[in-house]
Amino acid sequence: MGKKKMSGCLYGVMSCIVTVVGLNFMNLGVNGNSIGVNWGTQATHPLPGNIVVGLLKDNGITKVKLFEPDPYALKALGKSGIEVMIGIPNDLLAPLSKDVSAAESWVSKNLSSYVSSHGVNVRYVAVGNEPFLKTLNGTYDAMTLPALQNIQSALIKAGLANQVKVTIPLNADVYETKSNVPSGGDFRSDIHELMLQIIKFLSDNGCPVTINIYPFISLYNDPNFPADYAFFDGFSSPLDDNGKTYTNVFDANYDTLVWSLQTNGFSNMTILVGEIGWPTDGDRNANPNSARRFNQGLVNHLSAGKGTPMRPSGPIDVYLFSLIDEDNKSVLPGNFERHWGIFNYDGTPKYQLNLGLTKVGALIPPKGVEYLEKKWCVLSSSANLNDPRIGSSVNYACGQADCTSLGYGTSCSNLDAKGNISYAFNSYYQEQDQQDKACQFPDGISVVTTKDPSAGSCRFIIQIKSDPAADELNSATHSSAFFHLLFLMFIIAVTVL
Repeated sequence: MGKKKMSGCLYGVMSCIVTVVGLNFMNLGVNGNSIGVNWGTQATHPLPGNIVVGLLKDNGITKVKLFEPDPYALKALGKSGIEVMIGIPNDLLAPLSKDVSAAESWVSKNLSSYVSSHGVNVRYVAVGNEPFLKTLNGTYDAMTLPALQNIQSALIKAGLANQVKVTIPLNADVYETKSNVPSGGDFRSDIHELMLQIIKFLSDNGCPVTINIYPFISLYNDPNFPADYAFFDGFSSPLDDNGKTYTNVFDANYDTLVWSLQTNGFSNMTILVGEIGWPTDGDRNANPNSARRFNQGLVNHLSAGKGTPMRPSGPIDVYLFSLIDEDNKSVLPGNFERHWGIFNYDGTPKYQLNLGLTKVGALIPPKGVEYLEKKWCVLSSSANLNDPRIGSSVNYACGQADCTSLGYGTSCSNLDAKGNISYAFNSYYQEQDQQDKACQFPDGISVVTTKDPSAGSCRFIIQIKSDPAADELNSATHSSAFFHLLFLMFIIAVTVL
């Protein structure tokens, strides 16, 4: 279910566009700024919802963003006090834009019921996800605003409009600057009038503008991008914009939006940063050290209360992308897509990170996680590397499981050929819940071992136990196509009646 995302960035005479995918929020509560997290659920073995909510609360995280109304996550968030943003996928924009009754049905099914019956503290509905990306070629341009308006009408009818605000998570490519500095910022010419209509609607209803900013993608897409400009710890050639100095791409990008709003008469709009973060694997620039450097730099930047040159006193609200790694995400944008989490798949912290939300000053692991047995599937010592069955077996294993930690510049790039094969076999074995048949590759080329084959930075995982409740929901809810088909059928039935 990976989604392409784009984010703009500025440096000197260069402007760049970037491609990205998702995030979450945590509450910082320093100088009015706040930090939340994106809780993505595209995992083959998701942590039990109650454990994730415990993880959020133990780490002082009080804001979370969901990409769709996942029942498993929403029920777990009930009565937790955690503020929730619920996303509406782009493929629902068409039906929601055509009939307000469809929007009323969506609000009733996916919002009102959780607020009233489960005590979920819903604060935002995110209508669509970066629907105006250039790469989408205008697919959602005509339907996004009507869908936004219909959802707002449905919230009013449900008596929730004062509590729940609508917004649209936008990619940073919706604005640009022809002068290569933030003060030249304006909305993209092909959607300029549409953006002004949307901004006015949001402003009239007291709703925020949401933008996704990804400095990592700038570096990923452009090898000449100045790496230090992506971080927050100083840059030797800062950007000067009429006396305002920019030492990092985040501030420059954010202020380009501020200028775009101000230029068009909306200088006081509230801005949310819906996604921002740094992955830890799957690319040579994606590693724990760089992720810690970026995320800790961002937190320190926010906690200093300096805001940006255009909004020096803030506040800046951001949703970190993301909370936990998701091994079932699409890798079309890049292998790093499955590694955005500040926590590993099992909730263990990836690196030392002080969010400033607890007295501990470090990420706190979850309680009550249950693992499968300590055993791994590896290449048999008697296997012949020239056996043609090995290649097809590896391809099969990696086609079914996650092998994105293999390759140049990744955490497992230190492995030899046997290690790579073993990693692939084990990934499949763990994804299949360590079933005996999952380590029975042809002619005995695989074997189960109780000796941990992990080496250096390369971790051969032991999978967590499947949650029966999550598995039951997965059969319907986590299959996006099936879930949306059911909802579309429901909408059609309501419309006909």
